[in-house]
Amino acid sequence: MRDEEPAPFGAEGRLSTKEAAELLGVKPETVYAYVSRGQLSSRRVSGGRGSTFDATEVEALARRNRREGAGGCGSGGELSVRTRITLIESDRYFFRGVDAVDLATRHTYEEVAEWLWTGRMLPGSTFTAPAASVAVARRAVDALPEHASPTDQLRVATIAAATADPLRFDLSEDAVLGTARALIPTLVDALPPAGRHRLDEGPVAHRLWSRLSMRKDPDEASLRALDAALALLVDHDLAASTLAVRVAASARAHAYAAVSAGLGVIEGPLHGAASGLAHRLLQDVLEQGDAAPVIADELRAGRRIPGLGHRLYPGEDPRARALFALLERIPRAEPALLAARDIVETTARHTPLHANVDLALAVLTASCGMAPTAGETIFAVARTAGWIAHALEEYGERPLRMRPSGLYAGPKPPQPLPE
Repeated sequence: MRDEEPAPFGAEGRLSTKEAAELLGVKPETVYAYVSRGQLSSRRVSGGRGSTFDATEVEALARRNRREGAGGCGSGGELSVRTRITLIESDRYFFRGVDAVDLATRHTYEEVAEWLWTGRMLPGSTFTAPAASVAVARRAVDALPEHASPTDQLRVATIAAATADPLRFDLSEDAVLGTARALIPTLVDALPPAGRHRLDEGPVAHRLWSRLSMRKDPDEASLRALDAALALLVDHDLAASTLAVRVAASARAHAYAAVSAGLGVIEGPLHGAASGLAHRLLQDVLEQGDAAPVIADELRAGRRIPGLGHRLYPGEDPRARALFALLERIPRAEPALLAARDIVETTARHTPLHANVDLALAVLTASCGMAPTAGETIFAVARTAGWIAHALEEYGERPLRMRPSGLYAGPKPPQPLPE
């Protein structure tokens, strides 16, 4: 009599939690997340602890994850990545299903960041920068040449802070959240002060103000506008820098390295640096007192007008609308607001476009005594929280799933060796 062939995975073809996690390429806690979402069924181990999973069901989910992780092409032929963080639709955007503008105008940047990371609202959330991390990050930033950009400073500070954290390779959720809560204030505290004062305590927006504005004592409305700008910009789905972060996290780079990848992308003029271009345009309009000649010069030079239009919002950019509303409460912002309105109305004679968040940021920075590069700093500090949220999400997925296939278009091989 032939012996029966053994079941492929344990008794009755079932997998332990560890085996299921290995097959799926995820952490054990992610396996239970699949169960809670209804994507897997489990069975408690009789007389013991833990659960088992149907091998066929796990294999089917693994195949589905591989297909989805490879990226599907939508109508625009763009890479698609499954995410539960941000949704953009109908000229609105949502963080974990909640209107992002409502969150940003009713809660602090730190509270919105916690919501993005954990899905829990923690009123009064504060971030603390470890003294050792700040010290090493400041030394690294102080060693840079004077012409270093804000993104240069933040990137160097991130790398320096990583060297001060021997536990940076721990990718568990609690460890990464601890890194996030320490890294964001460390980056701010590492920046040189704009004037003679430097605030190293309190909310992120207050500390950041002293790095950006020469005005020592900001009014409450200005601080609220800066804090709201940080919260509004915390995430925006899979922007180029966020995709870079997810690629790094997919390769299991630690959180500092993932943030550094995002900072490497954000410096482009079509991304984080766009607000600086809008700031300079706004300053030109303020100096000339009329947008028409300034816009004419831009169009004559073949340049697009910065601060206008957004491919994800056919109508108004909700972030700009919310920030403009807060800026209207600041009396000294009125000239910059009028100049921004002049830019929109003048350009509308050529191409009807709405103001985007870069123009709103330009009004904030120009009216608060900040340099043109201040918007870039605000953008990068804000987006760091979003990058951490995406890194956390990616750590729960199959490693190296962010690996698209190249479409080779070179000479057909084999080709002769070059002489």
